[in-house]
Amino acid sequence: MDKKNKKTIWVVKTSGERERFALSKLRRSLLRSGADKETTEMVISLILPRVHDGMRTLDIYKQAFSILNKKQYLVAIRYSLRKAVLELGPSGFPFEKFIAEILKRQGYRARTDAVISGFCVRHEVDILAEKEGHHIFVEAKFHNQQGTKSDVKTALYVHARFLDLQKGQEMREKHEPKSPPMIHEGWLITNTKLTLDAIQYAQCAGLKLIGWDYPEKGNLQDLILETGVHPITFLTTINAREKMELLQKGVVLCSDLKNNIVPLRAIGLSSQKINLVIAEASRVCQEFRNA
Repeated sequence: MDKKNKKTIWVVKTSGERERFALSKLRRSLLRSGADKETTEMVISLILPRVHDGMRTLDIYKQAFSILNKKQYLVAIRYSLRKAVLELGPSGFPFEKFIAEILKRQGYRARTDAVISGFCVRHEVDILAEKEGHHIFVEAKFHNQQGTKSDVKTALYVHARFLDLQKGQEMREKHEPKSPPMIHEGWLITNTKLTLDAIQYAQCAGLKLIGWDYPEKGNLQDLILETGVHPITFLTTINAREKMELLQKGVVLCSDLKNNIVPLRAIGLSSQKINLVIAEASRVCQEFRNA
């Protein structure tokens, strides 16, 4: 290890908190994105001399992404996966559409505009999913700060809504033969990590949790890579303002831009830039279909 790294170096997280720089954490994230050991060590050797006390973790990420993007494009966009999902904000709707598309790729029918009466109140349901007659109420909890965790209060809230929906439909079934179908499960899907209390409560109550790295298999990162559903925030040919304008127009997925220049014209992009964006969106879709 570089002599510089023998002393404790403190870096600044996106939340503003300071933490010790952990080389093992950087190495793990590179390997998990699909970089081989040789590429991983090459990236580390280039970044490590630049790491200094007070450096932002975002700047470390940007440097790693820049190196990977020149060497291994597929690995680079996998490495940028978490940041791309965080950029789906500030509202939660793009994240809901994103999760609904993942569920569709898994064979579910999914809608994002359901309003269902519970026993006590009416509920705006983030996602109502169905497969083979099995109906699932999905709460898609979005955070745009990487350090944020979904805690036990969120799990309690989602489970309470599920129970109210289920009880309301049980009561209606007794009086209305054509009442809406029974909700069989409640799920909480979030783009952040989960606290131990949230996990413990969900396991006890029967609430399904999917977080960024939970469960060990079938977590959100796994589902994105397995289904090939990728947000437009992955793209490097459009800037942050252009991404936000597209999200506001309901364009959330890279696949929404394949051979579709209408939304790109609507936000004022030149023909030359439109061609670059379309080419990159098509490349992302193709790369992950073949991965």
